[in-house]
Amino acid sequence: MKIYETAVKNPVGTSLIFIGVVIIGFMFYRQLPIDLYPEIDMNIISVMTSYPGAGSDDVEANVTRPLEDVLNSTESIKEITSQSRDGMSMLMLEFDFGTNMDNVMNDVRDKVDMISGFLPEGAEDPMILKFSSDMIPVIILSATARESAGALYKILDEQVANPLNRIPGVGTVAVSGAPEREIQVNIMPEKLEAYNISLEQIAQVISAENVNVPAGNFDIGSQTYMLRLEGEFSESRELNNIIVGSNQGRPIYLRDLAVVKDTLQDRIMENYTNGERSASLVVQKQSGSNTVAIANAVKKEIVELKKNLPPDIEIVTVMDTSEYVKVSINSLLETILLALVIVGLVVLFFLGRWRATVIIMVTIPISLIGSFIYLYLTGNSINIISLSALSITIGMVVDDAIVVLENITTHIERGSRPKQAAVYGTEEVSLSIIASTLTIVAVFLPMTMVGGFAGVMFKQLGWMVTIIISLSLIIAMTLTPMMSAKMMRADKDKKMSMFDRWYNKNVLPLLDKLDKGYSRLVKKVATNRRTTVTTVLAIFILGVVISALTLKTEFMPASDNNDIAMTVEMPTGTRMELARETGHKIAQMMEKQHPEVEIVSFAVGQASDDNAWAAMQDNGSNILSYNIRLTEA
Repeated sequence: MKIYETAVKNPVGTSLIFIGVVIIGFMFYRQLPIDLYPEIDMNIISVMTSYPGAGSDDVEANVTRPLEDVLNSTESIKEITSQSRDGMSMLMLEFDFGTNMDNVMNDVRDKVDMISGFLPEGAEDPMILKFSSDMIPVIILSATARESAGALYKILDEQVANPLNRIPGVGTVAVSGAPEREIQVNIMPEKLEAYNISLEQIAQVISAENVNVPAGNFDIGSQTYMLRLEGEFSESRELNNIIVGSNQGRPIYLRDLAVVKDTLQDRIMENYTNGERSASLVVQKQSGSNTVAIANAVKKEIVELKKNLPPDIEIVTVMDTSEYVKVSINSLLETILLALVIVGLVVLFFLGRWRATVIIMVTIPISLIGSFIYLYLTGNSINIISLSALSITIGMVVDDAIVVLENITTHIERGSRPKQAAVYGTEEVSLSIIASTLTIVAVFLPMTMVGGFAGVMFKQLGWMVTIIISLSLIIAMTLTPMMSAKMMRADKDKKMSMFDRWYNKNVLPLLDKLDKGYSRLVKKVATNRRTTVTTVLAIFILGVVISALTLKTEFMPASDNNDIAMTVEMPTGTRMELARETGHKIAQMMEKQHPEVEIVSFAVGQASDDNAWAAMQDNGSNILSYNIRLTEA
């Protein structure tokens, strides 16, 4: 028994199968994350090494080059790009697309571990990062303070960053631009010489004293208690009482040869928002998380957290990628809904039967919703690519169903019973609709095999179109004949409705004119073959020439949103104070000349090595990095 015959004979089972597909697809749709693009594992690995206090030349010679030499032999490596800045070395390792990046990460980690012991003593352990689209911040916040400026980092870290980190889906929340607390021990050289004590000796004593030491355990009754000797300093003044040596039997305290200052870090990255000193909070998501949901949760949580912050602290949004995601996704959804309405009207206009229109239109939601099952099972998201696939196929999915329905209707008008007409009508055109569907699949399925970044980006599009078109074929060969057998009737057996009378009076004459006009055109084309072929060939050649001369090509279309990123680089060696002053002048100029500018935030200085996102950006005492937010259009 053939599939369409089985569907017609078992209408309940057929209906339940497709109802199940719709229910499962809708359930999976509600669990799908929303993002701008599919999750992309870039073929890039970054190796960052901090070397505090070293100039760019020393970093290049003692850190960057040794790492380059050992990493050059990494398998499948395409290119190594290095950058040496004051106190920081950064290597970018690019690999061929399709390389197993997990294996490469292990190889890079082994090579870095091998060379780490040969790096300078002051250099910290290299940090290895694998690039992916998830590293793009979901939202960047800026906090300003007046009275609380000195404690801004501690307040943001403990009262804002920690609660935000607990939001489901949030990966990291990094605080940058706020000076951290720093305990300075300023040694007096003449005292060192007088007491015959070295700097290394003082450093060792401070390190040894500032630790908590486990002291074993003891039993009391049925309980076992762990012991610990707390040696970490709770206040900076406790450092003054450390014994760092002795002189003729008399202890030498740290206060005898040094001044301990409890202060803030100097010469770090500074942030300014609308002219005021600020700190940035960069929120990144976990892999596969919902960008829009995370951004909404962060903004909602910030409103609650503000209630417990000092009143002088203000937090504003500098960049919010979810807004562009929502605008793009909503625009595509509107396009899909508009296309759905237009397709329905076109089908109704040409078929002239509301029952036939319903049968055809059922194909669209089932095919589209069924594709969400694929997205969920493969761990993909709702994004521009997947929604583009829906908008591309929304007009294609009805083609097979229209062909089947028209043939079934022809059999019914000739006197066949609906069930027989459904079976015979589908059988006659089955090979035709299978062939037409396979031609579409033949266009889009190869996209799943394309290499390079284009293949990574558009693989989802190829699979989505293939699955949706295949589903529409299955529906056309099962659900369409089953519904036709139940709903379609010959014109002579049905009552004329008001719509039928209006349609026969106004639309049918127009369609008859179109038929006659098309018939005349075909006759002319058939009798003037040489002219027809020449005309078509000329149009084709003209189109190719015009396209080659005028059309420009690009991988992705330019996007337009209300966020602008800008970098200003001043001459190498420029003092941070001068760069800061220039940054304020540029910010004031933008605010004065462009009233649509809502927020101007810029950073200047060297990023801390524990802030991976900031460290990967262009930064230094001579570099100004701007994030500009415009008002909504």
